[in-house]
Amino acid sequence: MNSIKSVPARVLSRRPGHSLEAEREQFDKTQAISISKAINTQEAPVKEKHARRIILGTHHEKGAFTFWSYAIGLPLPSSSILSWKFCHVLHKVLRDGHPNVLHDCQRHRSNIREIGDLWGHLHDRYGQLVNVYTKLLLTKISFHLKHPQFPAGLEVTDEVLEKTAGTDVNNIFQLTVEMFDYMDCELRLSESVFRQLNTAIAVSQMSSGQCRLAPLIQVIQDCSHLYHYTVKLLFKLHACLPADTLQGHRDRFHEQFHSLRNFFRRASDMLYFKRLIQIPRLPEGPPNFLRASALAEHIKPVVVIPEEAPEDEEPENLIEISTGPPAGEPVVVADLFEQTFGPPNGSLKDDRDMQIETLKREVETLRAELEKIRLEAQRYVSQLKGQVNTLEAELEEQRKQKQKALVDNEQLRHELAQLRAAQREGERNQGLREEAEKKASTIEARYHKLKEKHSELIGTHAELLRKNADTAKQLTVTQQSQEEVARVKEQLAFQMEQVKRESEMKLEEQSDLLEQLRKELEAKAGELVRAREALSRTEQSGSQLSSRLDTLSAEKAALSSAVQQREAELLAAQGLVREKDAALSLEQQRSSQETAELRGQLADKESRERELRQRLLDEQFAVLRGTAAEAERILQDAVAKLDDPLHLRCTSSPDYLVSRAQAALDAMSALEKGHAQYLVSRSDASALVAALTQFSYLAADTIVNGSATSHLAPTDPADRLIDTCRECGARALELMGQLQEQGTVHQAQPGLVRVPLQGVLQLGQELKPKSLDVRQEELGAMVDKEMAATSAAIEDAVRRIEDMMNQARRASSGVKLEVNERILNSCTDLMKAIRLLVTTSTSLQKEIVESGRGAATQQEFYAKNSRWTEGLISASKAVGWGATQLVYVAPGSRRTGWCCTRASTRSSSSAPTRSRPARPSSWQPPR
Repeated sequence: MNSIKSVPARVLSRRPGHSLEAEREQFDKTQAISISKAINTQEAPVKEKHARRIILGTHHEKGAFTFWSYAIGLPLPSSSILSWKFCHVLHKVLRDGHPNVLHDCQRHRSNIREIGDLWGHLHDRYGQLVNVYTKLLLTKISFHLKHPQFPAGLEVTDEVLEKTAGTDVNNIFQLTVEMFDYMDCELRLSESVFRQLNTAIAVSQMSSGQCRLAPLIQVIQDCSHLYHYTVKLLFKLHACLPADTLQGHRDRFHEQFHSLRNFFRRASDMLYFKRLIQIPRLPEGPPNFLRASALAEHIKPVVVIPEEAPEDEEPENLIEISTGPPAGEPVVVADLFEQTFGPPNGSLKDDRDMQIETLKREVETLRAELEKIRLEAQRYVSQLKGQVNTLEAELEEQRKQKQKALVDNEQLRHELAQLRAAQREGERNQGLREEAEKKASTIEARYHKLKEKHSELIGTHAELLRKNADTAKQLTVTQQSQEEVARVKEQLAFQMEQVKRESEMKLEEQSDLLEQLRKELEAKAGELVRAREALSRTEQSGSQLSSRLDTLSAEKAALSSAVQQREAELLAAQGLVREKDAALSLEQQRSSQETAELRGQLADKESRERELRQRLLDEQFAVLRGTAAEAERILQDAVAKLDDPLHLRCTSSPDYLVSRAQAALDAMSALEKGHAQYLVSRSDASALVAALTQFSYLAADTIVNGSATSHLAPTDPADRLIDTCRECGARALELMGQLQEQGTVHQAQPGLVRVPLQGVLQLGQELKPKSLDVRQEELGAMVDKEMAATSAAIEDAVRRIEDMMNQARRASSGVKLEVNERILNSCTDLMKAIRLLVTTSTSLQKEIVESGRGAATQQEFYAKNSRWTEGLISASKAVGWGATQLVYVAPGSRRTGWCCTRASTRSSSSAPTRSRPARPSSWQPPR
């Protein structure tokens, strides 16, 4: 939506007689309906009219309290599509809603993060999109809360951008990095959406594709502004910093530029976006930041949202408006016919005037009641705000606990369902296995019985066959005997021998019969009759055995078919058991794989946590090392000033040196405490960094002011002060070097710098002016005494210079005489100027004393203005001392060589030559 349409007056108006509670109830009901219609589980894009009503509701109540009160109750963990559409509506509310929506969403950051983390751990297509979308929303909320100059819609002028960036390069650098992170989240969402779309079909015309593509409209709007702002900020950075420093920024911008250009090109080719948004075209190549004139070639991408077509459905009222007046109120709006042609039955004008007056009075009464209601509502609001704030905190905590409990409960329920399903499957497989084993054992027992019975039948059949063969043999023998009976009479002897031979060849069972036939040859006829009878009985028994054999063969065939059928059932049962075993093994394998994956994810998370912890330690040490390096540069600069000839003109008072040294000692205590804390916990170096920064500044200030103080001190204390400052700088630099290395951080001893700092403090206290010990009553006398001594010293110096000039004229000639005369004339002129200075200063002093003394005496004036008096005394001493030194170094003086030798000695010891100013820097006339 390009802009929020103004809320109709009928929506925001309220008829007299409607209570605030009823209006609020109707508003909540309307918002609940809009939220339920906009955020549902249907895989279709959010309708604009529902989103518009939600946004208008935020403007009506000046916040998103109602939206969040209903959004928290949505079952977001149960449906990824529901969570995706919730993120889409929240994005639209953030962009186009009331400005207070941002602060309301800040209180629910934990809910947004928990939804993203929940769906990020599940393998769901919409769930992965929800995870990326929640990260974008959290980044958006954080950015706009940190930079309130940028509204949630990201549309600001270039003047506001310049004002927000400011002139500090660090702020511009940081703002650019944050915008890069913002842009990365936007592009990551677009890439995730396009990755899930099937480019082979027109997905933009399908409801499932439009459901995924709809949030990209807000992404396009955000990216167009972020691209313009990053271009402006990068040109500004290149104007302040060298190009090598910004190489990383340029590489990151080029990567985002190509991704954004590809995203805009793909979106422009889709029919879904062509009727909803006009997407800008980016140039073929990124801007050249190394050329400042390229900024004029940059064209700001403009996204155009066409006017929305009217909805077919009648929009619902945000506030219920009654169609008729309440009971007891007259009708205000008359019929159009009555307004045009007058009331029927010829009503008089007076009646209408009276009715108008009555209505006016009722309007005034209603206005008074409305004002009373408004005041009462304001009072109620002020009373309820405190309760609301308290309840909001409690409700927020309860919501967090509830959401966390819901997520944990859902996870536990899911795990319990999986375990129960696995248990039921295992029990079912176990039952099937036991049943199959029982069937197999039963079939195997029946098979063994049938096998035994079959073996018995085979044995019986074999026995019967053997008996049948024996009977046939006996029948054959009987027939042969019957045939031979006829020849027995004729050839008895021959047959007897043949019968014997044949009887021996027969079976052993017939041997007794053959013997009987040989012994009882005459009874062969009877025996033949008995043999025939036996043969007939044998034939009958053979037929019976044949019929029984046929019956047994049929039973054998039936038993064989039954055995085959049972064997087939056994094989089928064994196959079913094998299938169940395979399914159970696959389930166990899948469970083991899932367990291995979860363990791998846990290991990855632990390794990531270790990496993040190590990165935190490295970043903390990097901050510490950078701070120590900067402190080392500050101290090196201060130590370098000890040997800098340009620093000889800088002076400082011992009092200021004492204050700086004392402040440095206090900072040393904080540095020792911060160092101890960092050794205990290296994940937090803030205390050490802060103390290190303050100590480096104060220590450098102490060294510089110690050098400046030594320029006004006597030679021996000045040398001691310079050496102490050098020692302080050396130990401080050694400490900074130890803090820049991982192996020597724990060996650093900040307390070693305390000793030279205490030495500087002691020397500064010793160099304080001793005139402070003089009583106030003696200051006036000291002023006159010092001024008189200074005048005497100047007169004596003038006299000596004149004597040296006379001696030079007598002892020198030529060029040497000319040089000495010039030098002595310059010294004479200088001494005249000094004398004039003393005379003028004395007159000026008297004028100051006379003008500021009033009714007090001169000594009382000096005592009252003690600091000015002390400065005057110090200045007079300095002038007298300078005049005396000038005499010593003038040509012809006996101490000239000694002064030059001493100066060269001090120069060779790398100590700077100190010059005494005519007046100390601390001297100021009284006001």
